Amino acid sequence: MPHWLVEPGLWSNAAVHTGVTVGVVVAVVSAWVGLFTVLRSQSFAGHALADVATAGGAGAGLFGWSPLAGFVSGAVLGAGAMEAIGVERVRQRDVATGVVLGAATGLSALFLYLVSLNSTNSGTTQLVLFGSLFLVSSTTLWIVLGVSVVLSLVLAVIGRPLLFASVSPDAARARGVAVSRVAVLFTLVMAVTVGLSAIVLGSVLSTALLIGPPASALRLGRGLAQTAFASVALGAAAAALGVVVSYDSFYWWPSHRALPVSFCVVALIILELALVNLWRWHGARREAA
Repeated sequence: MPHWLVEPGLWSNAAVHTGVTVGVVVAVVSAWVGLFTVLRSQSFAGHALADVATAGGAGAGLFGWSPLAGFVSGAVLGAGAMEAIGVERVRQRDVATGVVLGAATGLSALFLYLVSLNSTNSGTTQLVLFGSLFLVSSTTLWIVLGVSVVLSLVLAVIGRPLLFASVSPDAARARGVAVSRVAVLFTLVMAVTVGLSAIVLGSVLSTALLIGPPASALRLGRGLAQTAFASVALGAAAAALGVVVSYDSFYWWPSHRALPVSFCVVALIILELALVNLWRWHGARREAA
């Protein structure tokens, strides 16, 4: 393989293998969950859960706990708070999201400030906010795989009624779908997914995998099954290539400082969206000609 594309030692580096695996697994789950998130217009809620994950991750760093446990537990607690306030209607959902977002931001500021006072945790803030796939352990990999399988099974069970409730809540309710129960389950699934994504991109950028690939896939204008496949493919490609680009960037300049994985993955997600928009624009011009 060309030297300019893959630098020496890439395929023999255990940290890269773990990072690519975790990144692709999380990207696949995020793309699937994100498709329903976009369809249900809950992108703002996903962003709020990312901020709650920041508070959870910062709290975990402060007390010496696992970052993954902090991200996931923080996001789940945030989802529970949103449900307690009320998310059945759009206006209630926005109010609940705004309240949780404000509280989570305050807690994040407090925890990160306390972390900064402890010199032994100097790298915690960087890890919480922007992540580091090259530091993910093999134990965390197996936990991510297990949680991802559970999320996929839950989404497979509630997928059909969730889609029905997302498109037409009143019709779904009239057909006997427990719309509120399905909404609660999906919010919890979304929360755990955001927590997993924080391991890949950090809590600040964790919604990029949740929103970016589905948004690109939906703009392709295909059927639901094809859109879901495209979303998963785009997310997995961005995660895997992001790790490769980050690894390669270590050799790009004399200082030997690699670009963050989170930046590389998000940059590729934005590039995918730009290319999809360019393809649509080109197709529209051809049809108009």
